[in-house]
Amino acid sequence: MRVPGRKRLTVGGVGHDGLMYREYRPPLPLGDIVRCLWSARIQGSFPIVPDGCADLIVAGGQVFVAGPDTTAWRSTLASGTVLHGARFRPGHAPNVLGTAASDLRDRRVTLDELWGRRGREAAERLLAAPSALPAVVLDAARREAGDTGGRADPRMELLLARLDSGVSRVGEAAHDLGLGQRQLRRRFTEAVGYGPATYLRVARLQRALTVAPRVADLSALAAESGYADQAHLSRDCRDLTGLAASEYFVLGGRCPQEATVVARRGPARSSARGALPVAEPDVR
Repeated sequence: MRVPGRKRLTVGGVGHDGLMYREYRPPLPLGDIVRCLWSARIQGSFPIVPDGCADLIVAGGQVFVAGPDTTAWRSTLASGTVLHGARFRPGHAPNVLGTAASDLRDRRVTLDELWGRRGREAAERLLAAPSALPAVVLDAARREAGDTGGRADPRMELLLARLDSGVSRVGEAAHDLGLGQRQLRRRFTEAVGYGPATYLRVARLQRALTVAPRVADLSALAAESGYADQAHLSRDCRDLTGLAASEYFVLGGRCPQEATVVARRGPARSSARGALPVAEPDVR
């Protein structure tokens, strides 16, 4: 699940609907794997949109993995529920969770279902102390590194960086990677959860969310975010968020509507990472 907030909410801030959301920079041993740690309190309903990431979440008496989404959904957790999460960088969840990201696509999977007895023990630990999230993730990453080598595919890392940078087509980003189309798609899907074309749409939407406060209208938003035109923006927004672009985006710094509180994870690349408070949980 992608839970709350987008950079609409200042770090530690309160959303217009009372949604509390805070991000923390992960401890150094997790910097290459985890985009951020976060905590939130649900207040009302809000759309949760794709961002290319998977999260490990402690909430509502459960510990579960929210896989990469391909379309928006709405949280069913009760208002007032407190959540704690670790958001994996795109392509890195398999190196911690021990399963292909594609197996988790559009799914919420409890940790005991994913890891069996080890998952139940980790879940008990996290329910007792959510601050142990970094330690649990680090333990799992070390375990996977021992079993599989635990390293992200450097060609997929390069492709992700290029897709995030604003290319208009996958071919522009993948032309010199030395992989056939089928092999490229298979590797990318296993690492990220869906193919590079879908990820490119998700990255473009996340870019639009970052640009929206600086522009006055949807036409300018489309142009600055890398869409072919406003109709292109409207189609992708409807497909990925379930809302019209005019309903979803907050333009020119106007007060956000509930519909614009986007789930969990922040921009395609966390531009404010250096400004985030550093998490201080147990990482032993």
